[in-house]
Amino acid sequence: VQLAESGGGSVAAGGSLTLSCVASGYTYNNYGMAWFRQAPGKEREWVSSWVTDGRTQVADSVKARFTISHDNAKKTLYLQMNSLKPEDTAMYYCGYTAFPSLLMDARYFESWGQGTQVTVSL
Repeated sequence: VQLAESGGGSVAAGGSLTLSCVASGYTYNNYGMAWFRQAPGKEREWVSSWVTDGRTQVADSVKARFTISHDNAKKTLYLQMNSLKPEDTAMYYCGYTAFPSLLMDARYFESWGQGTQVTVSL
């Protein structure tokens, strides 16, 4: 599976962005995808997960501001980010896993996109 993220950019605090991740190639009928982020000098951090049965999970740190969704026809995963804060600044990656579970451990994801940069300024 190949993944391609887009939608990042530079915004002022309080702004919004919607990230997209298009999957191409073969995917299992049941699988999971997720968003992770990595700030400079920090470990990759789980943000949100989606699985094909429609279940989703969002990290507590962003739950009130971020929403994950998926368009099955377009094989595209989205992350709607509102009320952005400077601490949201990071490279955002989407991952694909053949395990149809709401996973939060990056080790279980076998495909990754190249990432899209999100920069939030005061």
